[in-house]
Amino acid sequence: MIKYKRVLLKLSGEALMGNDNYGINSNVLNTYAEQIKEINDLGVEVGIVIGGGNIFRGLAGESAGFERVKGDQMGMLATVINSIALQSALEAINCKAEVLTSIRMEPVGKLYSKSLALEAFDNKKVVIIAGGTGNPYFTTDTASALRGVEIEAAALLKGTRVDGVYDSDPEKNPNAVKYDNLTFDKAYSEKLKVMDLTAFTMCQENNLPIIVFDMNKKGNLKELILGQKVGSIIEN
Repeated sequence: MIKYKRVLLKLSGEALMGNDNYGINSNVLNTYAEQIKEINDLGVEVGIVIGGGNIFRGLAGESAGFERVKGDQMGMLATVINSIALQSALEAINCKAEVLTSIRMEPVGKLYSKSLALEAFDNKKVVIIAGGTGNPYFTTDTASALRGVEIEAAALLKGTRVDGVYDSDPEKNPNAVKYDNLTFDKAYSEKLKVMDLTAFTMCQENNLPIIVFDMNKKGNLKELILGQKVGSIIEN
């Protein structure tokens, strides 16, 4: 039985690199597409926001000498590239997908609006929302929280390379303790880096639970949707 009928899936741009140093690894991309199609076929309405760190990060651009607003705009375009790549991978396996952009960019995609996203869901399409919030100084974490609230998602699913939230970095500390469930307040008080503070606060104030899980383990996304214990859930 499906636990979450409509979700916002946040994917890391860096994760799309796989073991490469830059760009989009086709194996990772296709694996993600297969998992997304799997839950779309179950009748789940899936909105997706992808980061752009595999191509360009605004903050990194600033440290390299780019003016911050220009750097962030370059980062927004990187998310569009990733979004088009995911759309192509989905359509290649007969899963309908539509790219909506937060800045006007026809014919790449229609300008995002909630009504267009809901219309696409009605047509059984996966909706990929590109371009972040369309504004500098906001991360794709914040974009995913904003879009998740707007489309009235039942949960924000943050697909990462770790299997949940820990009290310290599990890649550095082998004794790190994983949380299966925790509150927003606990995550904040213990300074657990789940998402940036703007995104985190938006989810908390709008009662949008965040589920952090390992997207690279095939089958995890479907199991999570079906209500099995996967990853860590943060809620009020």
